[in-house]
Amino acid sequence: MPRRLAALFALLPLILMQTPPGAALAAQVGTASGLPLPRYVSLKSDRVNLREGPSKDHRTSWVFQRAGLPVEITAEFETWRRVRDAEGTEGWVLHSLLSGRRTALVTPWSKTGTLALLESAKDDGPVVAHLQPNVIANIKRCDGSWCLVLVQNVSGYLRQERLWGVYPGEKVD
Repeated sequence: MPRRLAALFALLPLILMQTPPGAALAAQVGTASGLPLPRYVSLKSDRVNLREGPSKDHRTSWVFQRAGLPVEITAEFETWRRVRDAEGTEGWVLHSLLSGRRTALVTPWSKTGTLALLESAKDDGPVVAHLQPNVIANIKRCDGSWCLVLVQNVSGYLRQERLWGVYPGEKVD
């Protein structure tokens, strides 16, 4: 029996290498909500305390002051959600301050220039607006390459990789 066990452990790295990269991630669900982890949501309020731990007894480390800001939920504990923003800041937020409404930040990694919001999902499509970095866009749908978004009553298309708040290749209806 010990030889079989040793053989199994020797094969384990080979078995793990055969697992598709996203398979383990796709199987993760929150213990409190049963929803996938990680996932994107947005802030409901203009004032959301980011805490060091999952209770009101923990110190507030940051205060978000932008309703609609997308955040990524990375963990759950009872009514608390561990979130990360586009800059990588992490902490715990009460779930009632989060919304399932999908939003995204336009090129938050860029500090200058604008991005063309297009009339159609084509790189050479007509431009309907120019968006500054860090503008919050409401996601209407994404097909894995392009997203139809709404920014201040103007709708148009952006390449998915230009947004923080939607995963590469993710489809949103």
